[in-house]
Amino acid sequence: MSLVVYLAAALLALTCVLLFRRPRSALRNPLTASTCAVVAIGAVCFTCSAPITLATVNRLTGIPNFGAPLTYGMISAYSCSWVVLLVQWRGGPPALLRRMTLVGTVVYGLLIVAIIVLFTLADAGTERLRDLGTYYANTPYMREMIVLYLVGHGACTLVMGVVCLRWMREVTGPLRTGLRLIVVGLVFDLVGFELAKITAVVARWLGHDLDFLSTTLAPPVVSVGALFCSAGFMLPRLLPPAITHWRSLSDYRTLTPLWREVRWAATTPKPEPSWWELPHARLQRLEVSIHDALLALTPHFDDHVRRISLATAIHDGKTPRQARVIAEAAMLADAARHADSPDGAPLGTSSGCRLRTLDGLGTRGLVELAQELGQSPVVAAARQGSVAASRE
Repeated sequence: MSLVVYLAAALLALTCVLLFRRPRSALRNPLTASTCAVVAIGAVCFTCSAPITLATVNRLTGIPNFGAPLTYGMISAYSCSWVVLLVQWRGGPPALLRRMTLVGTVVYGLLIVAIIVLFTLADAGTERLRDLGTYYANTPYMREMIVLYLVGHGACTLVMGVVCLRWMREVTGPLRTGLRLIVVGLVFDLVGFELAKITAVVARWLGHDLDFLSTTLAPPVVSVGALFCSAGFMLPRLLPPAITHWRSLSDYRTLTPLWREVRWAATTPKPEPSWWELPHARLQRLEVSIHDALLALTPHFDDHVRRISLATAIHDGKTPRQARVIAEAAMLADAARHADSPDGAPLGTSSGCRLRTLDGLGTRGLVELAQELGQSPVVAAARQGSVAASRE
């Protein structure tokens, strides 16, 4: 059991590190801060509930079962963090958000205080690391403490499920997928933890023994449920930037033929990527260097090469857009060849030639240009000097 909950705690802690990689910006954003709080408290909650942790806490404090109110209090704090996160995620007027956050915090704060008070009043001198809930199901004050934390956590789970199901009808994309994951996690939590624990406790009240539901079934099921919920909270936060960086990495690789073609003409330092640099930052630095090289090659652009290549591409069945990109890629390849030759004097800027493919397209225009540089036979002919051109 300890291995299962420790694994869940480790995964939640790793998630918290990923979300909290920029502490200053994370703390300024209530939504990010709330998400980090949910994941962090969840990791602490699972760590506290492991039998090894419970035994250690009991030994260090010298109080049998001291780990029980600690774990139940953390579960209540975990439920409170879910409520606060849902309030921040849903959004609304700042005053309303603050009021709802305060109400949720006060309610679960009082619940935690009640758990501590009931444990103090109870007679729980026998240490129970795995079956405390069922062993003390009929013990005064301990009975009320157990019921209280189960009711508090169950109420949070039900409210979260209803709100997520309603909200799911209004949103699309990663947010809707995240809500679905949360609902799946809440089902695991409600059935595998709440229902199992309550059934085992009620069975003890009625004189039966269904302790395996609480000791064997509930821990792994609630661990899986927590992972689903955490994934649902994180997905809308991490997926968009992950997609952006993935596309940036793809574009960075696609621009390699273009950079090889013009890198010798760049006046800025060669963009050497660092292992820690994110793909989007790498792509931006490479684009700056490419634009610098293209600017240096502008005086060598020959419109005659562009026109011949355009006619050839159209004759080969290319669309007007494709033909224009191929023609400008051929003009660029010819300019790079001519500028790199010993007698490559510039044509001068009076020709007015420029790469119109890049107008208003940014990275997309560079990517299209790079693709044609690497695969078009028309561009290959211009690179070899096979396109007829007149130099003035």
